[in-house]
Amino acid sequence: MSELKDKRAKYINPYTDFGFKRLFGVEGNKDLLIDFLNQVLPRKFPITELTFGNTENIPELVFERKAIFDIHCKDLNGETFIVEMQKAKIKFFKDRALFYITLPIREQAQKGTWTFELEPIYYLAILDFEYDENEEKRKFDRMVNLKDQDGDLFYDKLNFKFLQMPLFTKKEHELLTQYDKWCFFLKHLEEFDEIPKILNEPIFEKAFKTAEIAKFSKEEYDKYQESLLNYIELKGVVDTSKEEKAIEIAKNLIRLNIKIETIIEATELPKSMIVRLIDEQKNKP
Repeated sequence: MSELKDKRAKYINPYTDFGFKRLFGVEGNKDLLIDFLNQVLPRKFPITELTFGNTENIPELVFERKAIFDIHCKDLNGETFIVEMQKAKIKFFKDRALFYITLPIREQAQKGTWTFELEPIYYLAILDFEYDENEEKRKFDRMVNLKDQDGDLFYDKLNFKFLQMPLFTKKEHELLTQYDKWCFFLKHLEEFDEIPKILNEPIFEKAFKTAEIAKFSKEEYDKYQESLLNYIELKGVVDTSKEEKAIEIAKNLIRLNIKIETIIEATELPKSMIVRLIDEQKNKP
């Protein structure tokens, strides 16, 4: 399945581990990461240089599990940036994000006399799913800080940024900012056959060149294939789980004699499947 998909694609899937790190996680592409972060994160001063840190963080306490970051880096002022690409919904996602951001906080602890002054930390999660799909206000871009009961900023050194990519719906003619362009690039990279006119500028030309599969060595191609297969299998498991849950809900609604139109709307299952479930229910001994 992945082999056929890859042959049709000119550019990598940036949601794969290999694809994301090839674009943003290597020394030669730090300029791509710097430009991206400067557009996505609301900061007073632009990032001019980054130093990659160890992406594997092993806490001191033995009962805490090891944390693996996709990208972990610092700028010249000591501010920390954790960037993650999340492929599929996981349990306790918000708890996980909070736990991960505490690790670089503890790394700042100093021996001896220390005033507890901390450098700012930014946690950026690019999500290939919706984590708040059941909430009334679904937001593509959500910036989270510590605020008091009146909504006033209490602490400005701990910053969360979540991008729910399925909720980014802007078309090419609607892209107004560099931020829009980066989101459009990531959302549709694997679909492009050529560079869109609106992205025809040096920073994106380099990103497209980096992402072009035909330029991979055999070793790189094999690693990408493996990463792409893992991505497809993971998404397949998630999709199967969602369908099974929807079918179970449909069965319960059928037992309550709910109208078929309402069941379709509630579960997003095709009418043919709902009809089949109704027939199965009727034919049960």
